[in-house]
Formats: sequence, C-alpha cells, structure tokens
Amino acid sequence: MDIKRVLTSVLGLPAVIAILVFGNTIVIDIFFAIIAVISIKEYFDAFEKTGNAKPIRWIGYLTAVSIGLIRLLHLNSSLISEDQDMINMMSAIVIGAFFVIAFHILNSNMKTDIIDGAVTMFGIIYIPVFLLFLPILRASKNGIFIIWYVLICGWATDIFAYLAGKFFGNRKHKFSKISPNKSIEGCIFGSIGAVVVALIYTIVCNTYFYTNISYIYIIFISLILSIIGQVGDFTASSIKRFNGIKDFSNLIPGHRGNVRQNR
Repeated sequence: MDIKRVLTSVLGLPAVIAILVFGNTIVIDIFFAIIAVISIKEYFDAFEKTGNAKPIRWIGYLTAVSIGLIRLLHLNSSLISEDQDMINMMSAIVIGAFFVIAFHILNSNMKTDIIDGAVTMFGIIYIPVFLLFLPILRASKNGIFIIWYVLICGWATDIFAYLAGKFFGNRKHKFSKISPNKSIEGCIFGSIGAVVVALIYTIVCNTYFYTNISYIYIIFISLILSIIGQVGDFTASSIKRFNGIKDFSNLIPGHRGNVRQNR
C-alpha cells in the first residue's frame, strides 16, 4: 500500500469536497483557475523536459487563467452581463490564443515551430477549456448535487475497471498499446459500474434531498461520462507514452513523475 497516496487522498479529498459544497463563485472559480494553471504546467513540462517540444508557456498560462475566471467577469457589468453566453466568451479566448500563437511562431525566427504551437494549443483545449465546465455545472440548478456525477462516474469507472482486471486476470483482452494494462473487459465493467453507482447516488439525492433527477436520464449521462473519462485517460496515457514518462509530476505525494530514458 502506498502510504503517501493514501494520505494525499485522506487530506485532499475533504478539502475538495468543502470547496465544491460550501464555496461561492469566487472561491470555486479561483480554485479551478489554479488547478488549470498547475495542470497545464505539468503538461508543458512533460514535453519540454524530454525535448519533444517547447510549448509557449506564457500563452498557455494566460489563457488558462482567463478561461478559469470567465464567470467572475459578470461581477462587473461593464465587462460581461450575466445573460451573456460564457461558452462564446471561452471560444473567443481560444480563437484569440490561436492567432497569438500563430503570430508568435511567425515572429520567432524559427525558434518556435509549428509543433511547439500545436502542443500549446492542444494543451489549452485539453485542460482549461474542459475544466471550465465544472464550475459552470456547479452554478446550475441543483449544481451542488449534479457536479458529483462527473467525479463519481470517474471514480467508479476506475474502481470497477481495476476489479474487472483482477477478476479476469490473463483472460482479459488488451484494449490499446497506448495503455497496455487497460483491457476491453475493464472498460466495459468500468462503465457498468459507473452507471450503477450513479443510480445509487440518484436514489439518495431524490430520497433524502428531494431532488427530482430522472433515472433514465442518469443512465445515459453516466454512461457518456464514463466513456468520456476513459477517452481522457487514454489521451493522458498517450501523452505520457510519447514523452516517455510514468506520471506528469511528483507535485502530489504518492504520484511520482520519473522520466524514462527510452520510449
């Protein structure tokens, strides 16, 4: 058992729960903005330390902060009204980042190439853009309950996929060379487990918190969330495999990030 990993979960999970349950708009948005900056830094480090690319860091960090704090702009009506679509604002920021990256490449005298720009742009879309949907979801009707579906489906998928791998042993079928330890059986049972746990959570919410969440709706949503989570996991695995690393960093105790010399 990895003691550091257990301690990280025991100490970190209550803090995340407290922020999502009791945090207001400012606290939640700042929290996700910080997570976005830390995450994109680790993503950039993975490419730069191995020499596969030189991401344009300042553009990535600035975009991550801007996207993470979009919702706070409605506190100042001169910047953005509450009725304005935040998705459109995010799209404008991403498009602006694309042109800034293109201009930077053209004016770098080949010190920055198209690979560096592509890695930077992919990181912006892969990390802060997707993270933005969590605070938006938290601010929706019954958001304090709904946001947990994202986390629950992710956790349940991992747990049931792991159990399926243990159960099937050598009989399991490999899913992809990107992540050799993942199997088709694990992916299927992970999704089934996510649906079951999500339904149990829905029963609790409807019974004890008097929500009116559709069970049929949750079956489809939890299945989609599980699949999306697995696609995201394979994407992260492909990034790590391309760069020859085990984990992105050792920022969180118990989650090491040693760089392997050979891919």
